[in-house]
Amino acid sequence: MSPARKKIYTVIALAALFIILGVLNNVLSSYHMRLVNLIGINIALVVSLNLTNGFCGVFSLGHAGFMAVGAYVSAILSLPLAKKAVVLPNLPAWLGSIEMNFLASLIIGGLAAALCAFIIGYPVLRLRGHYLAVATLGFLVIVQVVFTQLQDFTRGARGINGLTQYTNVWWVWVFACLTVFIVWRIINSAYGRGMLAIREDDLAAEAMGVNLTLHKLLAFCVGAFFAGTGGSLWGHLITVINPLSFSYDRTFFIVVMSIVGGMNSITGGVAGAAVMTVIPEMLRNLEIGVTIGSFTIPPLYGISQIIMAVVIIIIFITRPKGIVGTREFSWDLLHRKASKQTLED
Repeated sequence: MSPARKKIYTVIALAALFIILGVLNNVLSSYHMRLVNLIGINIALVVSLNLTNGFCGVFSLGHAGFMAVGAYVSAILSLPLAKKAVVLPNLPAWLGSIEMNFLASLIIGGLAAALCAFIIGYPVLRLRGHYLAVATLGFLVIVQVVFTQLQDFTRGARGINGLTQYTNVWWVWVFACLTVFIVWRIINSAYGRGMLAIREDDLAAEAMGVNLTLHKLLAFCVGAFFAGTGGSLWGHLITVINPLSFSYDRTFFIVVMSIVGGMNSITGGVAGAAVMTVIPEMLRNLEIGVTIGSFTIPPLYGISQIIMAVVIIIIFITRPKGIVGTREFSWDLLHRKASKQTLED
């Protein structure tokens, strides 16, 4: 299939996606639209994590920490001045007089997270394997402690509530598509080839002239940027953030979504995020009891976590590389399957 035709198909698919989202936005309840938005945010988080963990082989557990940086920076910058004077009265005068629009605060939140990744990345990315994972987890601990102690800026453990709900379906899904596109462009560039070489054998990659530090830092900072903007979108969707919002649970949940879908695939990241966002919500009804016809299931507290754990174990055993594995969606593959089906018919 020619590149021009692929671009046309991609534009048509994106147009169809946003038309469907527009229809859903008008017919679904606020609860279900929040679920749709969470899927979009999680897609961006997981795909950006796949760039670091899956494609570059830098196993990071600090994604929730970068989310926290982006969420707090964006919240402070976009808070209306009148509300800021009440909620954060002890801010420095220059910061207390700033009220940015959501887009600017979103980008600055992502850049702040990327700056943190750049500062800690240079020393931390010299480590390998589980040492690197523990070091990035340490960053998450530092972020939580700092945000808890910075009472004047973050209100400590009480968090910042009453954020303006800027996040909507358009912000989320434009952001998700942008994340997928940029990660795809990086993977298919010379830098992406270098990252894949580092993942397979970093010593061999270095011997072939690949700059390990540059490639790892690029993946780490880009992943952190999208984690920061994802945190900002999440904060302005939920409208309240506190240090516990970005805990170990969140970072491990993002990692699980990545592994379930396929760490070495953008398509896998999209699939993992969608599956792991929807299934827990479906199982949540079991916690409060369900009536099907004349049959009533009583409340089963904790059953959703047990079922999810069993499902994840089964996926890990039967598909160790995730639901999608290392495969990627492509128009060529779709075209070949359609042609094959036509010949068989």
